Amino acid sequence: MLLIIVVLLVNLLIETSVSLTVVVPPDPIEAHVGSTVILPCWISPPENAGALEIRWYRQDQFNNPVLLYNQGKIQDIQECFRNRSSLALRSDQSGGLKDGDVSLRLEKLTFQDEGLFHCYVSGEHSYHSKEVVLKITALGSAPVLSPKSLDDGRVNISCRSSGWYPEPSVSWTSDEGRVLRPGGTSHTRGEDEMISTHSWMVVSLSDAKLVSCSVSLRTGDLKEGRLDIQGIVSSGPSDSSGPWMALFLTFLICSLLGLFGLILYKYRHKRTGKKPAEENCEEETLERLLKAVVEDMNIEELRQHAVEITIDRERLHPGLKVSKDFKILRDSREYEHTGEGFPYELCAFGAQSFTSGRHYWEVELAAPPKPPKIFWMIGVVKEENLPTRDSSALTPSAGFWFLCSDGPYGFCTNTDPLIRFSLTPRPERLGVLLDYDHGQLSFYNVTERKHLLTISSRFSGSVVPLFNPGAGDESPLKILDLPKPAEPAEPSPSQSNTAAVESDVKASDDPKPVEPAEPTQPLLSNMAAVELDVKASDNAEPVEPAESSPLLSKKSSDA
Repeated sequence: MLLIIVVLLVNLLIETSVSLTVVVPPDPIEAHVGSTVILPCWISPPENAGALEIRWYRQDQFNNPVLLYNQGKIQDIQECFRNRSSLALRSDQSGGLKDGDVSLRLEKLTFQDEGLFHCYVSGEHSYHSKEVVLKITALGSAPVLSPKSLDDGRVNISCRSSGWYPEPSVSWTSDEGRVLRPGGTSHTRGEDEMISTHSWMVVSLSDAKLVSCSVSLRTGDLKEGRLDIQGIVSSGPSDSSGPWMALFLTFLICSLLGLFGLILYKYRHKRTGKKPAEENCEEETLERLLKAVVEDMNIEELRQHAVEITIDRERLHPGLKVSKDFKILRDSREYEHTGEGFPYELCAFGAQSFTSGRHYWEVELAAPPKPPKIFWMIGVVKEENLPTRDSSALTPSAGFWFLCSDGPYGFCTNTDPLIRFSLTPRPERLGVLLDYDHGQLSFYNVTERKHLLTISSRFSGSVVPLFNPGAGDESPLKILDLPKPAEPAEPSPSQSNTAAVESDVKASDDPKPVEPAEPTQPLLSNMAAVELDVKASDNAEPVEPAESSPLLSKKSSDA
């Protein structure tokens, strides 16, 4: 009996002397997606782990290890962790395997890496394991605040941000640090697991003069956007003078157009003496004048008004795919195009909205060595509108303004009636200038440094950029990041078409022909100029103008 007790005590002493214990941090390890992380694990008390089996594995995957070290070398690595996992030092003071440090290093973290990792160490007579919790986070974009003035003098502010993980928190504060209560907050998860957030609230000057929207993670990482609402409230449509002002502006525009026609008529009468044989010469003079207008493109001056544009993922058509930076757009493989005309409904919208001022952006339509896109639609739209398959419903009166490239059918604008024309060469980079206050949307061939056309209308409410990459092209549609000049030039007031014609009339008094003065910016003041621009430009040839188009009647009345 005594002998049995002695044997048991000796065995217990041996097992105790060779047992090992692994230690891991008590709190979860947090790291950003795409980064590198160390999952600490070590033997206590320290001992050489070079001759031990070290196995890191996920839940219920013991036989399919993330990393297996045995007999002095790494024996196996799970396929999805290949070239991403290795043994590493948990700190600069660590002695590595000889001191029992069996920590795991993971690179290029993905959302799928989040969860439990088991650190298992086995010796000849004992083994032990512990769990390490890994939390993956993603810091999203800076919040974009978009205001919309209300009739009662208040402002509805929308706060949008994307690219977060896990679901972030949104908070609103005033300039005094007072917490404001939002009207609502929503979150959406994309196919890439990234989360977009949208929050909104209505404020007045009595609530705050400066409003901040902060989007944050539980780790304390946050990004903030601010908006000064004083100028917005004071300039918003809070009184009843809006309709009268619109009527006055309409009358003023009609008067200027009448004056333009009168000056042009007298100019022709003076130069031609009403001789039909010489009218062709006068048309050439007019075309030369308009050509000087449309071809004068100052890219540096346009980029003074450059704004950053990103795609609003929440209003993205399900048949489209967008990049993680919300800049590159194309049709997805799952989208089934019926082949019956241009897919007008396949649209994406800019996350930024505009209610005043000038705003310029550029879109890349070619990705060499692939050919330039032949299907696309670019312009602006009223913020709350949604496109349909019926192109006849996409008119300026319905809140749509765009230039469309319809492959072999050429180019068209959505004016009423529709105008078709050709452009040579086909634009590889398109510039768009929205002049909200003057009611003009201009398009430019940036590569050729030429102004293509200007659509004149009257904008109301918030408008957002409109993008449609079409279906079937090899090249995607890419919104560019534009560098702003280091020392922007002082803006100069625009010279109207009327002023340009008057200067040309005065110059005609001189027996020697004088080239007409070029305006400081290539904006046309009415849709009648669009057709003339197309005819006058060397890179534009009319194809099928509508018979009832007001452009043709305008030209006939001038003649």
